[in-house]
Parts: sequence; C-alpha cells; structure tokens
Amino acid sequence: MHIRFIRTGALATIIFLIMIAGVNLTSASFLKPSVKNNIDLDAGIVGEVAGYEVGGGDSALILVQTVINAFLSIIGVLLLIYIIYAGYNWLTAQGEEEKVTRAKETIQRAIIGVIIIVAAYAISIFVMTKIESGTLKGGDATPKGGTADPYGLTD
Repeated sequence: MHIRFIRTGALATIIFLIMIAGVNLTSASFLKPSVKNNIDLDAGIVGEVAGYEVGGGDSALILVQTVINAFLSIIGVLLLIYIIYAGYNWLTAQGEEEKVTRAKETIQRAIIGVIIIVAAYAISIFVMTKIESGTLKGGDATPKGGTADPYGLTD
C-alpha cells in the first residue's frame, strides 16, 4: 500500500511537471501575431534600455542553453522529491536501523546528485558564455565598448 501511494504521487508529479513545461513552451504560439509582435517590440525596447544587444544573437545558442536549463531544472525538482521521499522513509522507520540506514544513504545519494546538477549548471553557463563571447571559437573576447584588459594589468 505504501509503495503504491509513493508511485502514484511520483507519477502525478511527473505528469504535472510535463503539463507545466508544455504550457510554458507553447503559450506564445496561441497569441495573435499582432500581440506577439507588440510583446517582441516591447521586450526589444526594454533590452536596449538595459544595455543589452537586441537581435542578431545566435538563436541556436539560446535554444541549447534553454534546453540545458530546463533539463537541469527538472532533474533538480526530481532530486528534491527524492530527498523528501528519503526523509519520509526516515520518519516512518520507527527506529528500525535498516530503514534508517537506507534513508540516510538515499539522502546522501540525492545530495551528491544535487551537487552534480549545480556543477553541471555552472559548467554549462560558463561554456555557453564563452561560446557567446567568442573565446571558444577563437574570436575576440573584447567586451562591446570596452578593453580586453579592464584592470590595466598589461602594457
């Protein structure tokens, strides 16, 4: 009975996450073209005012980073659910050492997973930033309107 409840809860959570992701990914496709154009125009104005380079960016890089972020976010949520499940098992162990040990090991594995996910996220941000600035492509890494050495360390 207990395992059936956990499986049903996990399945419901996965279905909910898939539904949320589907709604987020398809929400712009339901807009009228005029509304979509107004949103794009307003977003462009806000970006220019904030000092960002609007348009002309590599849409493939943005797509790859978005997919990586979504994937890592979903895994992070699943690891959180895994930690909560392990905590529940620990609370319901009722002093049985074997169940407590299993719950502790599960929490340890989940925390290691969280560390790996955070590291993967940091690495993906670092690599995508370097690709975007051109340093991994052999391009010039000089910032727009700046110098390659902002601190004056080189002659």
